[in-house]
Amino acid sequence: MEKNRLIERWRATGPGLIMAAAAVGASHLVASTQSGALFGWQLLWLIVLVNALKYPFFRFGVQYTLSSNESLVEGYLRKGRGWLIAFTLLNLVAAVVNTAGVLLLTASLLQYFIPGNLSLTFLCILLLAICLLILLAGHYRVLDGLSRLLMLVLTICTLVALAIAWNNGPMAPADYVSPSPWQLSALAFIVATMGWMPVPIELSAINSMWLRSKQRLTQVNLSDGLFDFNLGYAMAVILAVVFLALGALLQHGTEQEIQMAGAAFAQQLVSMYAGTIGEWARSFIAFIAFMCMFGTTLAVLDGYARTLNESFHLLRDQNAPRAGWTLSAWIVAQSAAGMSIILFFQTALSPMLTFAMTLAFLTTPFFAWLNFSLMRNLGTMSKGMAMWAWVGIIYLSAFSILYLIWYLFI
Repeated sequence: MEKNRLIERWRATGPGLIMAAAAVGASHLVASTQSGALFGWQLLWLIVLVNALKYPFFRFGVQYTLSSNESLVEGYLRKGRGWLIAFTLLNLVAAVVNTAGVLLLTASLLQYFIPGNLSLTFLCILLLAICLLILLAGHYRVLDGLSRLLMLVLTICTLVALAIAWNNGPMAPADYVSPSPWQLSALAFIVATMGWMPVPIELSAINSMWLRSKQRLTQVNLSDGLFDFNLGYAMAVILAVVFLALGALLQHGTEQEIQMAGAAFAQQLVSMYAGTIGEWARSFIAFIAFMCMFGTTLAVLDGYARTLNESFHLLRDQNAPRAGWTLSAWIVAQSAAGMSIILFFQTALSPMLTFAMTLAFLTTPFFAWLNFSLMRNLGTMSKGMAMWAWVGIIYLSAFSILYLIWYLFI
């Protein structure tokens, strides 16, 4: 009986693990590792805290979907057309910029395994073609299966990398004095890091859409849905800490200047790791980083396209039947828009990503409250979870106001 229950629970996993795969891309590989590289262990508590304070609002997406039998996107429309329009506009910006960012970062890591001097643009097109082939051929079913394999391999490899780095000890000299992150000049970096930690808030709605797709494949009850979500969220938090540790051990306190652009930083991390424990590790750490970004690229292409497809359907005519081809059309359109950014605005991609990360944080209180209000209307929220959510809303709102004051007046 217990064995059958475990099999049922494993079959119900999927959306939470896909969200975890999305999390370990730019927010973990870049932001978490940069936090450790720049400031050592000082931002560890902040990364754990922001993950903890965002937890209720991602959890509400699962609870609302399984309790109401409708996605968060449908819930936003139920709150009012203006709420859904605001969400859709934010999603459009995030979809295009994030697609370009993760695609370029993934292509830069693919260079370690492709012989010859192939350009980043060509590798981006190659990766995009592979991702489109995977997603258009199988849609959610393929993504669901790949996410489990990617997260298993990624977690094992990353923990092995941490064990090796920990055994070798930190690269920083014993008398090295770490710069302080608690100054206004570091506020923009901290806000951008928190914006995508563990993932942008709109992924609560994307996760809700993945859950609806999972329900078409197998029955998912509330208990199994929350188990899947908690497993994925826990893995995302653990890996955020692991990547911060890698940055603190391998790059913090070294003489080499830390690259802030995502692609340059990822390649620098690989080179730093090889220089620390041996050239043999170059391919190993490059493989870990590539796995991170490939999983993220698939999740970004599928997830944003799903929510945009659903949003425009509901805004156009929610009672009209859903056409099967529209999701594929959105995936292709999003891919084309992201590739256009790479072709024509590649030099501006780094500031655009920073803008997207900062915008994600500034809009977090808005969508956190929206998810909270939808869940509260169902009347099934515990007092403890409600208090947890209020603490999160107050903290995220206060930090957003502080950043706006700093940006506008200081």
